[in-house]
Amino acid sequence: MSKKFRLLGLLATFAAVLVLAACGGGSGEEDTSEEGDSGSEETTEEGSGGSSDASSSAELGETELTIPYVAWAGAIARTPLVQQVLEEVGYTVETSQVEAGAMWSSVANDDAAFMTASWLPATHQSYQEEYGNDVEVLGEFVAQAPLGMTVPSYMDVDAIEDLQGNEELGEALDWSITGIDPGAGVMQSTEDAIETYGLENWELTSSSEGAMLSELQSAVDNEEPIIVPGWQPHPMFATMDLKMLEDPEEVYGGEGDRIEAVAHTSFQEDSPAAYEVMQRFTEDYNEDIENELLASIDEGGEPEEVASQYLEDNPDLLESWTEGLGE
Repeated sequence: MSKKFRLLGLLATFAAVLVLAACGGGSGEEDTSEEGDSGSEETTEEGSGGSSDASSSAELGETELTIPYVAWAGAIARTPLVQQVLEEVGYTVETSQVEAGAMWSSVANDDAAFMTASWLPATHQSYQEEYGNDVEVLGEFVAQAPLGMTVPSYMDVDAIEDLQGNEELGEALDWSITGIDPGAGVMQSTEDAIETYGLENWELTSSSEGAMLSELQSAVDNEEPIIVPGWQPHPMFATMDLKMLEDPEEVYGGEGDRIEAVAHTSFQEDSPAAYEVMQRFTEDYNEDIENELLASIDEGGEPEEVASQYLEDNPDLLESWTEGLGE
């Protein structure tokens, strides 16, 4: 009887040992699994961080950049903003005010990184045809920028064809249309309009944007006639009551050109971070931003100071344009 109970006791003890061993093994597997999971999560996080850094960062590459631009109001406003954003990333940026032909040729020849004032498809069509194989579009500043012969709203003409044989107006203006710098695309479009609409008596005179605006303001102040090549966005349409003459032949490009940043085809390879900055910048930039800059400059602000103030007032935009890049 006692042997039987001793045997049962031994069996019970042995069974208990097996159960404990099984539980201990299970616990060990769970611990190993948890450690493995923890290690896996840590590895994944590290891997994810590395991947994120790689996708959001780009090397500076060539750090000395030249940006040519034409002396048009919009380009004068946006170019310092572009310059200061690139300098924030770590680039040394030189801007150069030139005529349209020199702007295009310097970028096409890789003497400059990119331009801030390409007007396509109409205004700079001839330059695109000549240099198109050597350049590429980085992004768009303004989606539609209409151009056209422009007059004060009090003038009794509504379309370009109203100028045909208009002796009274022609004599009052000495048959002269007041232009800007001779290399500007809008000047070529105006020459084309003179030919297309048979305005043989009319002549386009060249000067500068500043000189043209001065003459325009004087004429408006004295309610005198004047005809100029105009374009939008531009503060002259905010400060003066003007209208563009109807252009049914769409010599000036219909609804308007795109204003774009255009670079040499090697720009992405040469300066990867700058390329990424411009991709982000043009994605956010729009006519509202440009009009805000133009208004501040028109009120007397220096373009560089206006750009600096805009970035100070919009730190979120600056961060989105530069985050993860450069210095």
